[in-house]
Order: sequence, then structure tokens, then C-alpha cells
Amino acid sequence: MRKDIIRFANVSFGYGRKTILSSLKFDIDENDFIGIIGANGSGKTTLLKGILGLLKPAAGLLLKRSGLKFGYVPQQNAIDDIFPLSATDIVVMGLYPDLPFFKRPNCLHRGQALKALEITGLSDHAFTLYRDLSGGLKQRVLIARAIVSNPGVLVLDEPTNNLDIASEKAIMETIKDLHQERGIAVIMVSHLLNVVVNYVHRIAFLDSSKITVFSSADALTQESLWQMYHANLSINEVKGRKIVLAD
Repeated sequence: MRKDIIRFANVSFGYGRKTILSSLKFDIDENDFIGIIGANGSGKTTLLKGILGLLKPAAGLLLKRSGLKFGYVPQQNAIDDIFPLSATDIVVMGLYPDLPFFKRPNCLHRGQALKALEITGLSDHAFTLYRDLSGGLKQRVLIARAIVSNPGVLVLDEPTNNLDIASEKAIMETIKDLHQERGIAVIMVSHLLNVVVNYVHRIAFLDSSKITVFSSADALTQESLWQMYHANLSINEVKGRKIVLAD
């Protein structure tokens, strides 16, 4: 039985008088792994801001389970690496919202950070400067920062953007493991359909201020792909992985 943790009841989001998303009606449940896709400017970032509580609904009700905690992984270029901070320093930042005002992190907090780095396979890089890490390793650090406070929901914004194929697969396998082994619900924005369809349970497609939610299987029909992309696409499978190609 599905148990929703986030419910959109005719929710609209916008900025000033401009409506970006309107009359959203869908749920996210405690076991969800949902991919949000759509063209540039379709409202993906606006939706994430709403989910994270950074943007209040202009209309409707956005209901969240009491005490629900979020871990957020921004796009990699959102982190300024000019400062000489180690991977551990970056991960500890994920605990700042839980610290009393003006309280500095202590050894216990750094221990939590080291554990999160271990979970994401980065124990050997705990004290490496963040700016010296590869793109894939930086992304693992940001995932460790997001999970260090034990969230119920992991929210990711283009987690595999600008990564090579090997790093892309490693990141997605890490996210899958967090979902399956630790029971963390996952909400992931990505423009890479071939990445999304191989991992998520459901796909939420944003277009013309509306949202359509498909199961991953239903999304891979000719009818659904045409509805989303208005193009003739074919679905292939290579070594157990689904690939969507333009005819």
C-alpha cells in the first residue's frame, strides 16, 4: 500500500504575477523514486523549490508528512570551490541546519560526516580538498552532504550533468543503493531520459505549466513518448539497459 509523504492538491507556483506551474495534483510516497523531466523553462527548478519549501504555493495546498526531512543535492556548479575546504568540511555543512545557533561542529559531527563519506564510497578522499576532486567525486561529496542528517527524502538537481559515462553510472548506482538499502525516497530532476528510465519507478513530465505522471513502464510506450516529446522515438534494450533513440 502506498503511503504518501508529499501531496499536491491543486497547487500552483509562480513568481509575482507570473504562473509557472498550475493545478498540480499528484503524490510522492515514502518508497518513491521519481524522475522529473521536461524542456528548459518547463518549471523543474520551480517544482524543486516548492518541494523543498523555498517557494510557497500561489494557490492550492502542498501537504508534507510532519517531521519530513530533506537532503538536497544541487547542480555541481552551484558549489564555489575557491575555498580550501576538504570533502569532510563540505559534508559537515549538511549538519548546520540542525546545530543550535552559533554552535560550531564538533568531533561527533565530523564523525557523522566521515560515515556519510564511507556510505558514498569516499573514505579515501575524506581529507582531500574538494576543489581537487574530479567531477564524479565532487558529486559523491554533495550526496554525502545531503544524507549526513539522515533525511527521508533525497532531492537531486541534474546529478549526472557534465559527467563521463563511468561517473554517471557510479553516481546513479549510489543513488539506487541509498533508495533500496536505506529506504530514502528519491526525487530527481534530469534532462537525460536514458539515465532516468533505467532507475526511477515513476516519471513526472512537465509541459505547459502542467504535470503528467507515468509509471516507468507506461512512459516507454510510443504514445507516451510522443505525448512528451512530439517526436518518433524507439525503445531498445542493450544488456538489460533501456535506450531511447530518435527514429
